[in-house]
Amino acid sequence: MYPRARRIAIPLAGLAAAAGGLVAVPAANAAADDDVVSRNARTTVEQTVTFWTPERLRAATNADDGLTSRGSSGSAGRPDGPPGSVPPIGQEGGKSAKAKHVNLPNTVGRVFFIDGAGKPRYCSATSVQGKYRNLVATSAHCVYDVKHNQFMDKWVFIPSYWDGDHWWEGKAPYGIYAAKTFNAHDDFVVKEDFDYDYAFVNVYNGYKLEWKKVGGKWTVERKLVGRLGDNVGGQGFTWNRSTKATVFSFGYPAGEHPDGDKPYSGRTMKWCYGKTAPMPAAPKYRIEEHVGFKCAFTSGASGGPMLYNYRNSSRTGYLYGVNSVAWDTDGNDRYDHISSPYFNGDTYKVYKAAANRWTGNPPAPTP
Repeated sequence: MYPRARRIAIPLAGLAAAAGGLVAVPAANAAADDDVVSRNARTTVEQTVTFWTPERLRAATNADDGLTSRGSSGSAGRPDGPPGSVPPIGQEGGKSAKAKHVNLPNTVGRVFFIDGAGKPRYCSATSVQGKYRNLVATSAHCVYDVKHNQFMDKWVFIPSYWDGDHWWEGKAPYGIYAAKTFNAHDDFVVKEDFDYDYAFVNVYNGYKLEWKKVGGKWTVERKLVGRLGDNVGGQGFTWNRSTKATVFSFGYPAGEHPDGDKPYSGRTMKWCYGKTAPMPAAPKYRIEEHVGFKCAFTSGASGGPMLYNYRNSSRTGYLYGVNSVAWDTDGNDRYDHISSPYFNGDTYKVYKAAANRWTGNPPAPTP
């Protein structure tokens, strides 16, 4: 049971605490700015992709460890320069028909990874525009485990993920994309500061996988399907915007509310809509400059995009933030707001470093 408080904040996909030694991280790629931490994935694409059998995908859980924090008065995020934006790409060659319902973006999906305790976990994420159409945006705590001081292992992105009624019905209509390079802000990696809880991941070109069970064991056939952005498009990116913006948020919530109610399964994508405002401070997470809005998402939605100027026809908008923290603002043991770090020039530094990294096809499997 979560403690009752006027304001409770919890990372939407917190970092699980468990025993375990530190794991060495590969050397950093050259970064254009000292504030940007870039690391290559330490497990081969072959090992990563083949690890995620349909059973393991279904068994992965949102990484909520129940950490809570009381909110207090705080200061709003402030622009540190003029507003900027990068346009989206998407729905190449066509547009969706007008509809009264919300057309879910093809760019949004689930990321799966092994945390520092060795457990299979998942978050939400989105494809975002970059020079080489190979970029995924998510929360930094879905990339870096501050409990164990290491980047996540066997990290993959599956856009438009859908989980059927049975474990063998997990869907990856646009393929599976393995991480090559993680890009985060130094203040999150070193200081565990959730005002910098965002990350951008360069992924290799994707595979379509066909799993079959032969003699009780899984076998898989792979087919390269090309770049992520060519297959699903990429959301735009914007920074130094007003703290009061109308946004859509998308993700795969799955966890419980503090009162134990579990309204979401995490098996399908959900959305929220509202107008952001500055959130209070949450000292336990060093939060001082988050923006958020009314939404009942629970853990599992972490890393999903907050999209500004979202167009239902093209299913694209501008990445204004990423789901980071769930809040109980009235102390009734129900999450009622979600928040994101305020995207400013520091965010743009990390995005820019990632948006200009090339990946290409995965290395050929070792015979």
